[in-house]
Amino acid sequence: MNRGLLCVMLCLLSLLCQAEEAPLRLAWLHGQGYEVVQFNTTQAISREPLPADLQTPLGSLWKLFVYAWLVDTDQHEPAYDCQGEDRDEVYCCTAGGSIAREPALVHSCGLYFNPRRLKVDSGQWRAYWQARKAPDWLADIAQLQPQTRVPVAQLLDMLRTLPAQQQARQLLLDVVLDATDGQAVGRLGGRLRVKTWSWLADADPKARQGGFGGWLADGTPVWVGGRGTSQMILRHYADVLGSFLPAPWPQDVGRCVEVDLFAHYPLKAVLTVAGKPAAQGALQGRYRAVFENGNDLDVESSGDLYLQQAANRPRLIARLDREEYVARVLQREAKSQPAEAAKALAVAIRTYLLQNAGRKGDCLSIDDSSSRQRVAPRAASADARRIAAWTSDLVLAGSPVTYHSDTPGADKLSWTQAVEQADGGLRYDAILQHAYPRASLSRWGNPVASCEPLPAAQDWLQSQRRRWRPTLDNEVGYNEISAFAVCRLSYGRPYVDRERQRIYVRGVLTLQDRLDLTHEYLHLAFEAHPNGQDETYIEGLARHLLLD
Repeated sequence: MNRGLLCVMLCLLSLLCQAEEAPLRLAWLHGQGYEVVQFNTTQAISREPLPADLQTPLGSLWKLFVYAWLVDTDQHEPAYDCQGEDRDEVYCCTAGGSIAREPALVHSCGLYFNPRRLKVDSGQWRAYWQARKAPDWLADIAQLQPQTRVPVAQLLDMLRTLPAQQQARQLLLDVVLDATDGQAVGRLGGRLRVKTWSWLADADPKARQGGFGGWLADGTPVWVGGRGTSQMILRHYADVLGSFLPAPWPQDVGRCVEVDLFAHYPLKAVLTVAGKPAAQGALQGRYRAVFENGNDLDVESSGDLYLQQAANRPRLIARLDREEYVARVLQREAKSQPAEAAKALAVAIRTYLLQNAGRKGDCLSIDDSSSRQRVAPRAASADARRIAAWTSDLVLAGSPVTYHSDTPGADKLSWTQAVEQADGGLRYDAILQHAYPRASLSRWGNPVASCEPLPAAQDWLQSQRRRWRPTLDNEVGYNEISAFAVCRLSYGRPYVDRERQRIYVRGVLTLQDRLDLTHEYLHLAFEAHPNGQDETYIEGLARHLLLD
């Protein structure tokens, strides 16, 4: 056998053996104690109590503790201004820009959370964390370094009781939404609220290890660690984690959607099961709503329905938390199966609420009607609640959202069509992309479209493609893309979202901008060929097209 080929085969065998020896590990609070679950890319392969001696580098998780301290102690630190003089600013902002606390945590801008920049007093820091029974590695600010190794059990303990946990959980859904391959949120939904981490591998300083730490939507602490960077882990293990993780009912969404039930159907009376008029105020149990048109309907309440008298007629008001509202509308308007169609509709329902509800104090206010959204006058089923929890906090940004039982249209989801698409194997995010092509999945508290168009860059690329066509048509594997979008890159390095045919760059003003745009377009155009993964080939071709 050729000696060179033998060496290559031995190297590949060694890498495969290493991969088998180092499965992904997830540690979390399960039942009354912590457990660790090991995965390959397709299934869980072992479960056992979390060993007390299992350790992890802190990696970027140290920033989460600084964030919690800043929020909990009501600090008012300045934004971080990028000067273009530090290479780590690639995680923060472009030269001349700045970044605030929340995006700094999501984008892992360590320069923002540097204790020296924030002028954190080490004594005050120690006293603060010792009062919360923190371990020494957290109380000593000098140990708050990515290389510091900490017991995973202690890390989970601190996540479990972390100050400002509610704010962090809401914010960190953006990490899954912003994963660069565009697939993580499709596989994981709104269940994970985590800060990513990466560091040098234990046995090989040239390799990386990474993962994430944070919570499920209900506050269950989780930690994940494995070979490769955090983005590689999200990309390679999102399917198996998505199948394994539960969809617990989210916390902290508040009892803050006020619904005027039967808004366009005047009530005549609300009766108890004994047939007597119900007393005003909070209702408990089963009742019968009698309408002026002679119809009646059974309703149920566990303190979430309120009977009022208004203009000499009764009025029923439901006060619900947001995800219960989504589940009740899903139950009233459609079904919980097929699951992918139901998930898509749940996101549309939540988005419609965000876009169309009025305000009543700190709460949202919306009618229950066929011209708005119809709401079940009883607690949602377990299946409907599971769908709402799986998609918790997810909304669409970038276009208006409507839906109909069987009629599709511009920016309108058809439930019948969504069912057909789900039965055909489409995932919920693909169903949404078909119904709302201009919209992006986003977070309730920050509904920002992921694609801010760069029309000048798009026009430039379209015109250049015509010039490049004779050259590119001779390149093996080239496939001219018929429809794509060029979007503004807010942080990090340029990249392509192949799923949505989007190119993320900073602009087209400088030569480097145009090289980046050309480079990323070629990745998209050679997606189906091995050349598309060859960085040397792609960069060389980009320079040839642009500079020669």
